[in-house]
Amino acid sequence: MGKEEVVEGSARIPERVLRRFTVAIFRKLGVTARNATIAADVLIAADLRGIGSHGVARLPRYVTGIKNGSMVPRAVGRIVKQTRATALLDGGNGLGQVVARQGMQIAIRKARQTAVGFVGVRNSNHFGIAGYYSMMALKAGMIGIASTNAAPLVVPTFGRTAVLGTNPISVAVPAGREEPFVLDMATSVVPRGTVEVYDRQGREMPHGWAVDTTGHSTTSSKAVLDALAKRLGGGLLPLGGEGEKFSGHKGYGLALLVDILCGALPGAATALDVYGDEEAANVGHFFGAIDVRAFRPLPAFKRDMDKLLRTLREAPKADGHERIYVHGEKSFAMERDRRPKGIPLGPKVVESLRKIGDEVKVPFRII
Repeated sequence: MGKEEVVEGSARIPERVLRRFTVAIFRKLGVTARNATIAADVLIAADLRGIGSHGVARLPRYVTGIKNGSMVPRAVGRIVKQTRATALLDGGNGLGQVVARQGMQIAIRKARQTAVGFVGVRNSNHFGIAGYYSMMALKAGMIGIASTNAAPLVVPTFGRTAVLGTNPISVAVPAGREEPFVLDMATSVVPRGTVEVYDRQGREMPHGWAVDTTGHSTTSSKAVLDALAKRLGGGLLPLGGEGEKFSGHKGYGLALLVDILCGALPGAATALDVYGDEEAANVGHFFGAIDVRAFRPLPAFKRDMDKLLRTLREAPKADGHERIYVHGEKSFAMERDRRPKGIPLGPKVVESLRKIGDEVKVPFRII
């Protein structure tokens, strides 16, 4: 539930300015107006919710991917196989945000018809924050599930080489008067983006986040990122940390489960093969929607959700703490703050956006 820290010297960029710029960059690279708007919306949503590691700071990744041909700018998802409650989509190696949104829409549509809907996606790319897609189900009065596999960055328990991705899981559950429950978590101790944030800021990581090429804990974000880029060994630790003492094997199991649902099930790449081909990442996603009304009336469910969430927040607090948070609360609060005040971007992110703008002839202005 932790949120990013605002970097000293950050500039507050109005949401509309950042959105317009991001859409313009995608359009210049040949992405259709509709798909550029979708991709930009996912990136901006991450920044608004305090997940800067998956916001516009990631824009260079998509620019590079489209330019070198590893991402197809005009690709759309194609249904390969479907039943009343399931579907398999081929993303055509396009933007992950576009096919992911399509996949979640199909899952919701099927859940309206059959109470549950599940969609697997293959031949996709990085799709941004998983929470964006799980939250799509909230407006339909449904529980949303979203997950994706990713490039090998995580070292399995007792290993010293990254084999699995950070493989996030998100579940969104509607409530009544209370904010919805929105779990959006990597199955590693931290996502790679957080390590990148530390590297951009020139800061050391805490012990227990990652290991070096020998399999021992390190605080050097730069060394970890360099070794991962060259596949020299080392990597991020699974949720729980090193070994079994703090249940690192459970995070490892969750990461493997995600790779099964997102990779093996739809026929996407798994483990070391994700991003193993320079021409196609073959990332896989998995989406689910559960219609609450198939079990009980939605108002009654929301009433019980409110009671549950209030019970948690009203529980006795640990010494030195004034509040217990429920997953998603901090992000909703940050979004309410940033919409009128603007999104804080650190100097290095601003500079990278300026550089991209210069390259594709879309000037980046912070006001």
